[in-house]
Amino acid sequence: MASERYNEAREELKATQTRLSSLRADLERQQAKVESVREQVAAAVVSQYQGQALSTTSQVFLSEDPDAFLDQLATVSAYNDQQGEMMADFATQVKQLELREAAAKRELAEVAETKEKLAAEKAEIDEKAGAAEELLSDLEAEAEAEAAAAARAQAASRSVDRAPAPAPDVAASGRAGAAVSYGLAQVGDAYVYGAAGPDAFDCSGLTMMAWAQAGVSLPHSSSGQMSSGTPVSSSELAPGDLVFYYSPVSHVGMYIGNGQIVHAANPSSGVEVVDVMSMPYSGAVRPG
Repeated sequence: MASERYNEAREELKATQTRLSSLRADLERQQAKVESVREQVAAAVVSQYQGQALSTTSQVFLSEDPDAFLDQLATVSAYNDQQGEMMADFATQVKQLELREAAAKRELAEVAETKEKLAAEKAEIDEKAGAAEELLSDLEAEAEAEAAAAARAQAASRSVDRAPAPAPDVAASGRAGAAVSYGLAQVGDAYVYGAAGPDAFDCSGLTMMAWAQAGVSLPHSSSGQMSSGTPVSSSELAPGDLVFYYSPVSHVGMYIGNGQIVHAANPSSGVEVVDVMSMPYSGAVRPG
């Protein structure tokens, strides 16, 4: 289902943007470290250019006390070792900076790719919605041409708000009870892709908000929610369990007992109660 693929891409984008923010912070720290070492290297180069690091032979020749100078060669050697370590450290820090820049570029590319995926899924959803509206318009025009009286009756019935279906008696308590109560309270609300209340939902938006009432955080994606609980078999279903449909998973509802689920079905049906096996069953999990 295009709307659930859209939700999954949106969740993927959030995760990628979080990783990118962390990488950028790490990159800034590494750039500061490189600049610090770069300043040390620059100071060493300037010092050598100004003649503060004459060759050992020249210093022995120019020294008034060559023997005393030769006694200090250990110190000179240590200084040269320190300079070598500084240059090696600079090369290491620059390499780490390059690695972090490459990782940031990869995450930026993934963000761009995911945004393209989001745009494609939204375009497909909008195209299908437009085709459905066009078909509905054609059917209405055809009905009006055949019988004006029937068309007026149809228009009058459409102007009346759809009354919510009576909620069945459900034996559920605790956190599952809170989730089920919320889900049933939305029966009659509209289906809108990407919506998570308060007056419209898509399938995973409804189950996400229902379990949020019980303090359980779920992703806004049916496939993501399937990985957010303990798997249960169809014979073990209890009120509050999430039930998934189709392969790959593209729809979710919440079991309310008595062989039924509450779910945000589609734009024409909205939030309703149906039999648990009314769609191709894929599996179930128990959140919390």
